[in-house]
Amino acid sequence: MEIWINPRCSKCRTAQHELDAAGVEYTVRRYLDDPPTAAELTEVLGRLGLEPWDVARLDEPTAKELGLPEWPREPADRARWTAAMAAHPILIQRPIITADDGYTVIGRTEEALRAVLDDHT
Repeated sequence: MEIWINPRCSKCRTAQHELDAAGVEYTVRRYLDDPPTAAELTEVLGRLGLEPWDVARLDEPTAKELGLPEWPREPADRARWTAAMAAHPILIQRPIITADDGYTVIGRTEEALRAVLDDHT
């Protein structure tokens, strides 16, 4: 299992605590220090069944500087969004947890954490 975290994020700390409590072995990726590539983001988005704008943190100052909230949200715009998120990983929702079987969730809710722990560990 792998978890993408920002150690300053309370949701990330909660997710790690839950993984630890469940006795799950996992790898931590501090995605601000080790940003995913656009290709990795595209792969994760495919596993999540989401579009890049669905996982973008639009309230971040960087998003506002880029004008991200106003960007078009059409299939033709996916590459632009993923490139921006790869260049500015602070824009990516977190934590993202990928189970060994490929099942992936954004672990911001108890339900998402339960889903990855109960069905994919």
